[in-house]
Amino acid sequence: MVKRVYVEKKPGFDVEAQQLLAELRDILGVGGLRGLRVVKRYDAEGMSDELFDVAVASVFSEPAVDEVSYALDAEPNGRVFAVEYLPGQFDQRAESASECIQLISQGERPTVRSATVYLLDGNLTDEQMFAIKDYVINPVEAREADLNEVQTLAQAYPEPDDVEVLDDFLGLDEAGLAAFIAERGLAMDAADIAFCQEYFRSEGRPPTITEIKMIDTYWSDHCRHTTFGTVLDDVEIADSAVERAFAKYLDMRHELGRDDKPVCLMDMGTIGAKWLKAQGVLTGLDESEEINACTVKVKVDVDGEEQDWLYLFKNETHNHPTEIEPFGGAATCVGGAIRDPLSGRSYVYQAMRVTGAADPTVPVSETIPGKLPQRKLVTTAAEGYSSYGNQIGLATGQVNELYHPDMRPSAWRSVRWWVPPLPTTCAERRQPRETWSCCWVAARDVTALGAPRARPRRTMRVRSRAAARRCRRATRLLSARYSACSAAGTRAA
Repeated sequence: MVKRVYVEKKPGFDVEAQQLLAELRDILGVGGLRGLRVVKRYDAEGMSDELFDVAVASVFSEPAVDEVSYALDAEPNGRVFAVEYLPGQFDQRAESASECIQLISQGERPTVRSATVYLLDGNLTDEQMFAIKDYVINPVEAREADLNEVQTLAQAYPEPDDVEVLDDFLGLDEAGLAAFIAERGLAMDAADIAFCQEYFRSEGRPPTITEIKMIDTYWSDHCRHTTFGTVLDDVEIADSAVERAFAKYLDMRHELGRDDKPVCLMDMGTIGAKWLKAQGVLTGLDESEEINACTVKVKVDVDGEEQDWLYLFKNETHNHPTEIEPFGGAATCVGGAIRDPLSGRSYVYQAMRVTGAADPTVPVSETIPGKLPQRKLVTTAAEGYSSYGNQIGLATGQVNELYHPDMRPSAWRSVRWWVPPLPTTCAERRQPRETWSCCWVAARDVTALGAPRARPRRTMRVRSRAAARRCRRATRLLSARYSACSAAGTRAA
């Protein structure tokens, strides 16, 4: 049996509802909207009535700030709609509630589903309701939910059809390929789809839609960094300072013998380190087979003993996913930034956030078709960044938000994490054995593309249990006494 409860913040604590009400009035221009309530709905299955009552008071709500009800009390002439995550999309609220209930019961974990119910008071037209739903619901991650009671939370998954084979793909002309991209909702451009067509022609077979979708994903701006890798053939700069910096960049390229390399944002971002290394200035860089988090060799004073340590920091950008799904894109930007230092056996200490977008105060009516409003991008992305950072318990020491009209429609995010130095006694560099890797995709008899030989990856090994204990003890001492900057700066030899 499915049990349902509604939880709403008490007046004065309903910050989310009041903020959304102001946005719908001021940004969306819904003048007839008099009031708005935001209610969290929980459906639970697989638990007793007694356990459900305990969960309502201790998991689903906070009695000091929440009001609990078991039925919606909507206004007679009001409008109501609910929003839930798409099937397969991770629902952290429901998952956390389910885990907490299991901790209380020490039994089987119940099934929990959550949704957000919006109750609107005012004389709203159908057009206004459509605009409100379009503003609130991001179809990439969520959908409108049914308001009726449900009998079970078990998900019914229909038997999938056979993988579609694109029999006409090889014969499409330029216009046909453009129409194919539009009909299938692909992110690749005309050159990409033409390349795919030529490849499958050489194989003598049409592709499956799964193959095209997989290629489209791995060739997206997020995976391939097409924005940073775009070749800049003709550069016009109005700002004199930027023009001088660009000229310096070209001089450094020439000095390093990189004139035959393409001019792109990625090259601009990495040219400084290459030049410093060539000048013999970057002497403390720790180089290995795979370079992810930047690693610098430093000397650290630990209880009067000077030791060799490794100091790590990492930059991460998540422009493309943040534009599509702001909360998750920004949150996993933090996740990507901490992943590489952690994999290097370091302890992540603090971060800085640099983000940018176009003007978030422009009317929603000026939003580019198919894109999210700028205000929705920047506010939801900030929530995603804070959510992840708060959960892992790390501080953000600096936040810079930059806005410029030319950044429309996307929001870009750059995160840098600093970590205290890592004792070199904890890590040992070895040459791993090369292996082959390939990615199998749905096809009738063969794979779509052969993957290249995987690069050898850096292996870090603990020398001994005693060394591991010394590493952990030294890391705790350092993180308790010094900030990352002081550890690397004032304590460096």
